[in-house]
Amino acid sequence: MREYLLTLCITAAVTYLLTGPVRKFAIVAGAMPEIRARDVHREPTPRLGGIAMFFGLCAGLLVADHLKNLNEVFAKSNEPRALLSGAALIWLIGVLDDKFEIDALIKLGGQMIAAGVMVMQGLTILWLPVPGVGTVSLTPWQGTLLTVALVVITINAVNFVDGLDGLAAGMVCIASAAFFMYAYRIWYGYGLEAAAPATLFAAVLMGMCLGFLPHNMHPARIFMGDSGSMLIGLVLAAGAISVTGQVDPDAMNLFSGSERATVHQTVPVYIPLLLPLTIIAVPAADLVLAIVRRTWRGQSPFAADRGHLHHRLLEIGHSHSRAVLIMYFWSALIAFGTLGYSVNSASMWIVLGIVVLSAVGLVLLLLPRFTPRAPRWAESFVPPRYRRRRAAAAKPLPAAAYTEGGQARQEERRTPVVVGVSGVNGATAIGTRARVDRRRAESSR
Repeated sequence: MREYLLTLCITAAVTYLLTGPVRKFAIVAGAMPEIRARDVHREPTPRLGGIAMFFGLCAGLLVADHLKNLNEVFAKSNEPRALLSGAALIWLIGVLDDKFEIDALIKLGGQMIAAGVMVMQGLTILWLPVPGVGTVSLTPWQGTLLTVALVVITINAVNFVDGLDGLAAGMVCIASAAFFMYAYRIWYGYGLEAAAPATLFAAVLMGMCLGFLPHNMHPARIFMGDSGSMLIGLVLAAGAISVTGQVDPDAMNLFSGSERATVHQTVPVYIPLLLPLTIIAVPAADLVLAIVRRTWRGQSPFAADRGHLHHRLLEIGHSHSRAVLIMYFWSALIAFGTLGYSVNSASMWIVLGIVVLSAVGLVLLLLPRFTPRAPRWAESFVPPRYRRRRAAAAKPLPAAAYTEGGQARQEERRTPVVVGVSGVNGATAIGTRARVDRRRAESSR
């Protein structure tokens, strides 16, 4: 565990320290696209944050290769090298897209090639444990197609959810934390060395996200871009592929005793098969809804719009920070709820806790629908939006404000002119100043 934590800290430190110079490089390189209709930020913000994340990944794997216990992962398995090869390819495609806006079909082809590179080096699904059937071996073609499909779905799910400051990095960090706990339990609890690469991938992924988040939280100083979102999506998929398709469930020796006992004992094996999907449940749901929505409108599935889940949270009335925290909450609930149920499926407290937290999440979603008012004695301790509005005393209108019939005239409503936007990425609103011509002022004197 200490070596995993050291790898995580080194990855986070390298990513954090390199993000600042990468931001300056992105500004100089002109990787600051104009604000699009679907964007929620108000100022051009540099991209290419994936450069720092990729070098953090390289630093984490390099440090792990020189540690005593984690060195065995590199000696006994070729999966870390396969991950690094696929990550380098997908990262390069993302960098070119952040700078030159590559076509969506070209990016899709690059994602398939990156997944194929990992398959060629051994990072593929070899078998699947099916409830009621057992372990089912896959043919090379079946394993390749399933691996490529999982990689492409995960990459695009993470890429689609990257729409708010700190959203994608935080959600993937939460998912990788839950995945690390599950993979470490299989590796340490059951003594399966085949789960060690997945544990290493999850630790490195957590370090990449934690190191980048301080620069990406609202208001963001830099975006990860496609070079970062596709990279962390690929690393997340690689861990899922490794622990699902490389670890043999029969090695856990759970298939013994009566049929009923066997069912309860194998739940920790079968339920986590859904963990790679549950950790990206929110991004995957957003991906499916986006495809259905765009296809229904007659648009391309890759056409960008403002119908994502985070956009809908903003339309309901949530602030930027609250929308991000709500997405964090649901991701953590789904990922850690599934993890807890896989550890002890017979406990009703886990199910009850998930139900209660789900109800809390629904209340948070509907929070802008009602605005509670604090009592008058507590108004000085709450934000202004929760204070009661005091009705102003009605003043009689002057005689000129009435018509001949005694009815009050309706004055034209004047729309105030908004000069600037305050609090957006560190910007301040600058109002119009009264300009006085000094020459005219002196001549009048």
